[in-house]
Amino acid sequence: MASSPKKKKKQKSYPLHWVVEDLMDEPSYLEKPMFGCLAVYMHGRLSLLLSSGEEPWNGLLIPTEHEFHDSIRQDFSNIVQHPVLKKWLYLPEASDDFEAVSSEIVLRIRMNDPRFGVEPGDRVRKRPKRS
Repeated sequence: MASSPKKKKKQKSYPLHWVVEDLMDEPSYLEKPMFGCLAVYMHGRLSLLLSSGEEPWNGLLIPTEHEFHDSIRQDFSNIVQHPVLKKWLYLPEASDDFEAVSSEIVLRIRMNDPRFGVEPGDRVRKRPKRS
């Protein structure tokens, strides 16, 4: 009996995917699903999460070190500290000028602004030794 050809897994469509289109031609660009969002990596760092859910999960989550929060928020008045993930910043899609602000953020990420992005954690967890 002949086996049926495997069906290709349909890629999920992310409504905010247009935000990162200008990054996709960069050699270091990588994207992958994460917690129902789309994680975007640039220059080896987790740089953005595209989220299209209910507030406060509808917009851009901006992974950054806490020391850069004030500096970034001075540059972008629409960006706030994420109410749940307080270590990251957030640009709600409902913000005034969402398109312009998200485009400027993407430009800064493309230019490797060190304020944007965090180093990904180790995926390998050490198991406790058995005695």
